[in-house]
Amino acid sequence: MVSFILDLMKNRKMIWTLAIKDVQTKYLGSVLGIVWAFVQPTISILIYWFVFQIGFKSTPVGDIPFVLWLLTGLVPWFFISESISSASNSIIENSYLVKKIVFRVSTLPIIKIISSLSIHVFFIVVLFVFFICYGYALDLYVLQVIYYLIASVILVLGISWITSTLVVFLKDVAQLIGMGLNFFFWLTPIFWNMSIVSDKYIFLFKLNPFFYIIEGYRQTFIYKEWFWEHPFLTAYYWIITLVILSVGVWLFKKLRPHFADVL
Repeated sequence: MVSFILDLMKNRKMIWTLAIKDVQTKYLGSVLGIVWAFVQPTISILIYWFVFQIGFKSTPVGDIPFVLWLLTGLVPWFFISESISSASNSIIENSYLVKKIVFRVSTLPIIKIISSLSIHVFFIVVLFVFFICYGYALDLYVLQVIYYLIASVILVLGISWITSTLVVFLKDVAQLIGMGLNFFFWLTPIFWNMSIVSDKYIFLFKLNPFFYIIEGYRQTFIYKEWFWEHPFLTAYYWIITLVILSVGVWLFKKLRPHFADVL
């Protein structure tokens, strides 16, 4: 693992260049170009806001306007779902690179995650702007975004190494990933408040590692709580994340020699 991290640092310029190229290529040929990367999530946010705020007349959560509460859940989820979806197909989409011995194939999911991360950073800035416009001053808690950003990247990376490896051998896995993300989308408290859940079932929702990230953003922007104030949940998250990451590294290394034969 240490050698892998050092190798990433050594090739960081190449990874960053390929990540930028990935974003540009994704929207190549369209009239608006890369602007679509920002337009699509924005439209989704507006649709969700209209349906729940106007249609269902959702009330403020505590004393927090519903739109702010909703944004702090949607913004990190968009990054998680987009990263996993795109990174899972990164190897089969770049099969020509797999056959090049000098190319480190394990960086392909990372490139997809970084390209998604660049869009995510923009929407984090949008979050800051929304909170300022609603009269909420920025404080030291916003620095915690960096922590949750790193936490989500490591989790997504571990998942992506597993899924991108499996997709090479089992194409049906790509469909299962889409179904799984849809399942976790509603299982994670993005649109609904945990206060409606019975105390005896709350621990079940906390088993979902995405719960930690979504609630982490809300603790940062809304509830003003540090992550170390939830030691057991934080410990559980990192144990699960490191296990997923280790499985991803092991599975990738074990099956990497067979990629070229299948592709």
